[in-house]
Amino acid sequence: MPAQAPLGRLLLDFALFGLSGIVLLIIGYYLWEMITPYNLRREIHENKNLAVAIVAGAFVIGMGIVIAAAIATVR
Repeated sequence: MPAQAPLGRLLLDFALFGLSGIVLLIIGYYLWEMITPYNLRREIHENKNLAVAIVAGAFVIGMGIVIAAAIATVR
């Protein structure tokens, strides 16, 4: 049975992996916004386009799943 890491180290790992996941998710969102031919923010906020909001939400959830799986396999 391997020895457990101290609580401080576990919290540091948690914070670093969490922040890196959030940063990667934000970068992915902005890359997707640059690739699409329309402005996502304008479509969602100004034009109240529900379809674009649903697709953007699905994209964020999908990216989150991929990033979480990648971070989970680091150790």
